[in-house]
Amino acid sequence: MADGPQTPASRASATLSSGLWYRWSRVAMVGLLLMLQLYFVASHRNVHVPQPSGPPPLRHKHSPQAAIKPLIDEFLDENSPLRHLFFPDIKSAIHPANGSHYYRPGHIWLDTQGNPIQAHGGGVLYDETSHTYYWYGEYRQVGVIGVGCYSSKDLWTWLNQGIVLSAQQINNETHKSNMLERPKVIYNDKTGKYVMWMHVDDVHYRKAAVGIAISDRPTGPFQYLGSKRPHGFDSRDMTIFKDDNGVAYIIYSSKMNTELHIGPLTEDYLDVQPNMRRTLVGQRREAPAVFKYQGTYYMITSACTGWAPNEAKVDAAESIMGPWETIGDPCIGGKEMFRLTTFLSQSTFVLPLLGLPGSYIFMADRWNPAELNDSRYVWLPLAIGGRSLESNSSGSQSPWPRVSIHWHKKWRLPLSWRL
Repeated sequence: MADGPQTPASRASATLSSGLWYRWSRVAMVGLLLMLQLYFVASHRNVHVPQPSGPPPLRHKHSPQAAIKPLIDEFLDENSPLRHLFFPDIKSAIHPANGSHYYRPGHIWLDTQGNPIQAHGGGVLYDETSHTYYWYGEYRQVGVIGVGCYSSKDLWTWLNQGIVLSAQQINNETHKSNMLERPKVIYNDKTGKYVMWMHVDDVHYRKAAVGIAISDRPTGPFQYLGSKRPHGFDSRDMTIFKDDNGVAYIIYSSKMNTELHIGPLTEDYLDVQPNMRRTLVGQRREAPAVFKYQGTYYMITSACTGWAPNEAKVDAAESIMGPWETIGDPCIGGKEMFRLTTFLSQSTFVLPLLGLPGSYIFMADRWNPAELNDSRYVWLPLAIGGRSLESNSSGSQSPWPRVSIHWHKKWRLPLSWRL
């Protein structure tokens, strides 16, 4: 039967029905996501750096982006009713005063003075002279005002050492309206200097360079030496890695994030050497975090999706210069959509645990695009061992051991490990 002409009353009724349907759909979707998120944060057993056991969850054939889109939409919506689950308030903060030593991924983390830690996109240096860990990262307020530094003996209780490199020192290259990202510090045994590399950029990401700074002490102050494009290429997300033999390398996203470049630094760590290798060409990966175990190099990266989280990937190589081969997604635990978003975070660093071979801390950021200074830290146990079930590019089983990042609502390091 053909529809007759609509009266004002029927149009009003249709509009009301449409509005009710929209609200019902919204409530239903939020309810579903709420149940999934509650599963995500449900209590797990408290762990002491678990070793891998059992096969990783099998990947489904459907599109990962389709599976996570509803979750991402809620995550990016600053008015989402689920926001308190993505970014819990200060009532559940990690506070050193309670002495529990439990990590709580995604919760506010307070320093010894009771202030939220500001070390986003950072990395950790272990100083053998003082037997102290130093955590460097972006110190954010309205924008990045410099590089913050925190010190710890146990990787849980952090003392604020202040801003060790002020944005004002960098000749306006990292003015608060511009970008200073992902600072990393390594120690040069030959020169006795602490060397910092970082990504410096303008608000439109057109500068695409690295900045270098040095200091005589891990707590600074660091002297800014300038910026450059390594090997003459644009450089955005980056990291540096110091190998067992003292040779240091830079790894950076280049050519508009379509590939990664890897190359050694000079002996003083203040510049790049000419030789460079391109890797993961055409894969659009960023946020590299490199580590080594039993002579094999591993690199965790993320896809390029802005502030939205996405699926992590780990690659392995016998030489840091490559060739690199994909192992797969290292995330284990929680629902699939949380594994496909790296537990709503992005990689920044992998920290070896001294005295526990094959055990690491995976460091990541849960970015809060509405308020970046309230972005959170996701630290989780990472272990290497067991056989990978992923297939390599030729379709055969990957020869590399499995890399596993285990989700836990809360966890802590063994009592025997703490310094």
